[in-house]
Amino acid sequence: MNTHLKSRIIMDVDAPNRSTKIINGKSSNVLNWDDVAFSWAYPKYKKMLSNFWSPFEINMSQDIKQFPHLSQQEQDAFLKIIGLLALLDSIQTDYAGKVADYLTDSSLNALMIMLAQQEVIHNHSYSYVLSSLVPRKKQEEVFEYWRTEPILRKRNDFITDGYKVFAETPSVDNLLKSIVYDVILEGLFFYSGFAFFYHLARNQKMVSSSTMINYINRDEQIHVDLFVKIFKEVLLEYPECNTASLEQFVEETFQQAAQLEIEWARHIIGDHFAGIELEDVEAYIKFYANVRAHQLGFKRPFEGYRTNPLKWIKAYEDVDLGKSDFFEQKSRQYTKVNVVDNGFDEL
Repeated sequence: MNTHLKSRIIMDVDAPNRSTKIINGKSSNVLNWDDVAFSWAYPKYKKMLSNFWSPFEINMSQDIKQFPHLSQQEQDAFLKIIGLLALLDSIQTDYAGKVADYLTDSSLNALMIMLAQQEVIHNHSYSYVLSSLVPRKKQEEVFEYWRTEPILRKRNDFITDGYKVFAETPSVDNLLKSIVYDVILEGLFFYSGFAFFYHLARNQKMVSSSTMINYINRDEQIHVDLFVKIFKEVLLEYPECNTASLEQFVEETFQQAAQLEIEWARHIIGDHFAGIELEDVEAYIKFYANVRAHQLGFKRPFEGYRTNPLKWIKAYEDVDLGKSDFFEQKSRQYTKVNVVDNGFDEL
């Protein structure tokens, strides 16, 4: 099956406000949050809204002092992972917009726009961290890693090639497959990088940077859940797409993704990285590959790996930053924008 996707029109005066389908349906494109087709959309909107944050909330002063005292291996890994995350979040901003074009439902389109905005904030956070820690020339070098690091390029091409098929041939099948790549990007490819930052924080190093990562981690969990819900709604509307071929695609794609992530972890961490065992990181990657495939409704691609081998990481992944400060790093002061920032009167 390769049903073509129709793009959402700006206004349809003959259609109801409440969309008739998630894709290829009818909707006026007028958004009324009290009359939406999917009951989970408004709670998701409120959650994303309540999670709003800005890099300016993070005080980087301690990290600025600590960074020169990290080992060379730690500094290199820190910068390479920032380069990786910057590339992945850049892709996500554009991908969210492309998916939004084909969602009939105006509430889901709104969620995609909010998701894209959060990805922009993530990218800003990487610039914010780098501008605090390294000279401008080094910042520019980090943002070029996606071109110069072969292993990084290989894993990034894996995602972008998957997205490209959907962008160039928008069909129901290709949308579903692109969402699988999205869940890999946001729910797997970020996670070994996150683990590195949490490991530093565990040893009282670069805690402010880890706070920023925790904000991003929290957003990405919501993004994964949103795309999983869209994936399942599309399959409900198009059950004929839920084939053995799709199941095989999901299994093989997650297996390949995990191997690419493990290859990257070996490159960054090596056989032993001051308290992180590569064997545990590889098991952590396979564990999350199993979690994400299962979330999508398919069998786990790796036998076993049902528990998280990095037990200590739960203390960092599960912090509720809306209720408590992560290592007391979140600033409660919000700065005004002034004339030197944007050329307008002070807001």
